Amino acid sequence: MDGNIARCVQKLEELADFLMKRDEEPAAATPELVAACWAIRWVKGAAGGQLAPIMDPDLVNMEDLVGIDYQKEVLRRNTAQFAAGLPANNVLLWGERGNGKSSCIKGLLAEFCPKGLRMVEVQRWDLLCLPDIVALLRPLPFRFIIYCDDLTFSEGETEYRALKTLLEGGLERRPDNILFYATSNRRHLMPERMTDNVGGDEIHPEEAVSEKLALSERFGITIGFGIFNQEEFLRIVRHYAVTMNLQVDSETLSHQAFLWSMYNGGRRNGRTARQFIDDLAGRLQLEKGS
Repeated sequence: MDGNIARCVQKLEELADFLMKRDEEPAAATPELVAACWAIRWVKGAAGGQLAPIMDPDLVNMEDLVGIDYQKEVLRRNTAQFAAGLPANNVLLWGERGNGKSSCIKGLLAEFCPKGLRMVEVQRWDLLCLPDIVALLRPLPFRFIIYCDDLTFSEGETEYRALKTLLEGGLERRPDNILFYATSNRRHLMPERMTDNVGGDEIHPEEAVSEKLALSERFGITIGFGIFNQEEFLRIVRHYAVTMNLQVDSETLSHQAFLWSMYNGGRRNGRTARQFIDDLAGRLQLEKGS
């Protein structure tokens, strides 16, 4: 009996050692995994991380993104260059919330992944793992966009330094098969205060300002998303209504969309328009069923 217990304890210790060693290093990304999945995410473990497939990616149709034609054109052109193996830039999409920044990125999946592009989603708090992620992706025969949504930093956070090094500045050359795309509500990704302009306690205030601008300036292309006026908002609503084949006259549709916007804090953006259409479609179907 004692011998059996000893053997069981030994097996458990061996299993614990195996699991610990497995978590100490990031799991290798196989070409088979990347070939089968358009979208992948970095999953942080207890002492490491791995690339995991996103089984049901959100394949946004770019044509459903109304009112941001210029932004889509710039993003598509840069991504087409990258997918074709040509020089291209890291991209920062910044500006008003709910106006299609994240949807533009998602819209690239269906257009460019059949051409060998893959997208790797990384959360802001995992940016310190970027060297591990890049090491996994570098040898693979695909082109990767590392994507971080809602990229902003608070005072005192240091993760942005890892991103600065990846984009430009480290001794290691950035791989030709990797770009970085990010979305943010902040133009410069970090808080900017009036005291930055007058110096506060800084002897050299220009250096503090330069430090805050250094990260955003490493994105070769920055694409701004502004505020929609009421007519642009209603144009988005009408587009979604046609797409979903909603049988509502134009005047009623516009009036209800205006009220929906007012009741939701006066927001006039693409997200609010889609939320209104989803609600309207559900109400019409419910009325039809009853």
